[in-house]
Amino acid sequence: MARTLTFKIFRYNPTKENDEPHIDTFELEETPRLNLFTALHRIREKQAPDLMYDFVCRAGICGSCAMMINGRPTLACRTLTADLADTIELYPLPFFKLLGDLSVDTGVWFHDMAKRLESWIHTTKEFDPTAEEERMDNATANKIYESERCIECGCCVAACATAQVYPDFLGAAGLNRVGRFMFDPRDTRGEQEWFELVSTDIGVFGCIGMMACDDVCPKDLPLLEVFSYIRRKMNSGVKVAVTEMDLT
Repeated sequence: MARTLTFKIFRYNPTKENDEPHIDTFELEETPRLNLFTALHRIREKQAPDLMYDFVCRAGICGSCAMMINGRPTLACRTLTADLADTIELYPLPFFKLLGDLSVDTGVWFHDMAKRLESWIHTTKEFDPTAEEERMDNATANKIYESERCIECGCCVAACATAQVYPDFLGAAGLNRVGRFMFDPRDTRGEQEWFELVSTDIGVFGCIGMMACDDVCPKDLPLLEVFSYIRRKMNSGVKVAVTEMDLT
């Protein structure tokens, strides 16, 4: 016999006059292989046409449908109701600007983070459109590929204790982006430049090591390995900085 699921959903429209944050309760009959993305669609179609949430790909690729599901940040399209209790609580991701109900604006934060980190390959070489693409060994290419698999869903930042206290903290997504360019042999930034960019309390040394980001990442990125690599590089940067200090 199919279960009747109870959804307790956070509701608040900041653009609506006199609206206050509250919880609305909905009931829905469970069907085989039902995921939360489809469940929310059914609730909006039949019960709450003004319910706000984000979606694009429906396949765990775009990261748009990230939300707090029973207290854990994850993707609605990748979450089956069969794996949850009869009562399901849905809240928007913390940290990011709330647009309404379960919808948050992750785009502005990720755009600003990319600009802060100068997320492009830095090189002194002139671009030659006729030249053969630079080759790299498979191990290096795989490291870059693993970092590039980030879908910028924001789950890691939402789960991060440091990010909730320091809004300028780069978070796992930002540090993973740094690691991606550190791995890339085409990027000519030196250890001192990386040191000045991320060796602060809002950079790699702001991480307190709880690794909640690693627990909730829907793409299972090797975040621990990336952070360890960056810390080792930063230790080299410390040595460079001390060597270049004017002690006279």
